[in-house]
Amino acid sequence: MSDADAVTVGVLSLHTSKETKAILNAVEALGHDTEWLRTENTAISVTDGSVVLEPAVDVIANRMLLSNTEQPAEELGLANTFAQLVPTLNEPKSVLTAIHKLSTATTLAANDVRTPDVTLALNSEGLNAARERYGEEAVYKTAIGTHGGGTWKVGRDEPVNAKVGNRYAFLQELVDHDDLRHRDVRVYVVDGEVISAMYRYAPDNDWRTNVALGGTVENATDDLPDDVREMAQRAADAVGLDYAGVDLVESEEGWFVLEVNPTAGFKGLYEATHISPAPYIAKLAIERAGGEVDDQRVEELSAVLDDSQPTAQPVQTTQPSEETAVIGYTEEVVLSGTSGSKSIIAKSDTGATRTSIDTALAADIGAGPIKSITRIRSGSSKTAKSRPVVDVVVGVGGNQHTVTASVEDRSHMDYPVLLGRDILENYQVDVSRRIDGNPADTPEEEE
Repeated sequence: MSDADAVTVGVLSLHTSKETKAILNAVEALGHDTEWLRTENTAISVTDGSVVLEPAVDVIANRMLLSNTEQPAEELGLANTFAQLVPTLNEPKSVLTAIHKLSTATTLAANDVRTPDVTLALNSEGLNAARERYGEEAVYKTAIGTHGGGTWKVGRDEPVNAKVGNRYAFLQELVDHDDLRHRDVRVYVVDGEVISAMYRYAPDNDWRTNVALGGTVENATDDLPDDVREMAQRAADAVGLDYAGVDLVESEEGWFVLEVNPTAGFKGLYEATHISPAPYIAKLAIERAGGEVDDQRVEELSAVLDDSQPTAQPVQTTQPSEETAVIGYTEEVVLSGTSGSKSIIAKSDTGATRTSIDTALAADIGAGPIKSITRIRSGSSKTAKSRPVVDVVVGVGGNQHTVTASVEDRSHMDYPVLLGRDILENYQVDVSRRIDGNPADTPEEEE
């Protein structure tokens, strides 16, 4: 292929991931040019009625990770701006549908794709009034979330809130086989074709199958029933995604589509199947821009997940990065669970790996249910104590953090919440700053 025949594929991704790097490397291996559109190198100008995108590309593969950002609307608007200039895989309007789980469910239902029953009410009274129709256990989710964060099981008598933190939440029917280990299947679809599939099994002491939470995987590509394959293809098409990880679960009544993920990861999929979707996404992008691809070469490349540093990775700017937000030795935080939110003064502890909350407080806000048991050793002790861990949303200065916190009796301590490195890694800690205004107090001992 001559240089004149090559097209330039841009991957829009403000974060660094194996998937982004693998797609860029696959494009180059197929003989075409690449640009990584990110903060260091991207600009848009409108001058005298003309619009210019820098760097110039012929097509964009959208990999904007919106489900765990604090500003999804701004970043989605950025992707929408790009999509008006050049052809874009996973167009922003389709990504908007996909990242909002209620929007996904209604779209699937409108297109006759079977999905679990759901209810979202804009007030807590309406949501609790609907609880009865979901049986003894229901799934309670934030409308936007990722990696299993913001997902709980709730019993019939557990109250729920219309919002968890600053995000709407909803009830969903629990779909499961009572007599089988909990699993689902992720089917990766590119351009309407199933590339590969894996079963995902929940880890011990949890019911969520996410690989990020410790779930195990198994190749399902050749074992995939025809009706599941067809449901995954129809789901991706209904939502309008060029590539997607479609999650399905089986019950005694058949299969249901749970989610359609526009930025599904490749790590677990490749581990299970030894097939990388990256070359197939690269092929689609190249052909969408009018370029040509050797199909045999695509298949060869799919046998390796090449996530090495791509040549398109921009050089880091020498300008100082944004100033890290400062958090004090004590800070007022907002804790949110399934049944409510509460404003609490918390203590920062950079020596603690995990955030810890008081047992009574956890019960008060509906943090839980218990997802696993962790063993924690204090600095001087030779023995470890077992503590339950639960998901909780912690609001700090307008930022929301979904973390897996340990639960313990802190009634004998000054602060009901201890912020660990799972939150503090995002901040600079100033030990001289105290929200409770007692700088002369002696810090308490923490395990």
